[in-house]
Amino acid sequence: MSVKILYIFLALAAGVMMPVQAGINALLGAQVKSPVLAATVSFTVGTLFLVLVCLLMRISVPALSVWEKLPLWMWTGGLLGAFFVTTTIILAPKLGAVALLASLVTAQMTASLLLDHFGLIGYPVQPVNLWRIIGVMFLILGVVLVQKY
Repeated sequence: MSVKILYIFLALAAGVMMPVQAGINALLGAQVKSPVLAATVSFTVGTLFLVLVCLLMRISVPALSVWEKLPLWMWTGGLLGAFFVTTTIILAPKLGAVALLASLVTAQMTASLLLDHFGLIGYPVQPVNLWRIIGVMFLILGVVLVQKY
């Protein structure tokens, strides 16, 4: 099996986890009566798990000078993740898994077209072409269909 196929399977596995995570977090949010608190619990558990993985893998922490040189925008990933998780907690019980994920995937694909086309934030340049646009249009049509029916 080629490395690229392994990467695709990993991406598919992560994709399967998205609606499961949204559902679990939405149920947690309902129980604790706060989507923000549920997101906080989710990130806390995730952070503790990642710290454990780093310790087990003996991953060394870079020197302070490395952290100081990072541009401010590189620190926003956690903020974006917090917004994403909190939003899915709020929307999962309102939209359902299919409409929520179809909407998310459509937005992700649209943003990805732009990120790839311009080679932003470290992505390799892959120009927008007709087939990519058609693919995203089919996703948008899919969102309309799953939300309407």
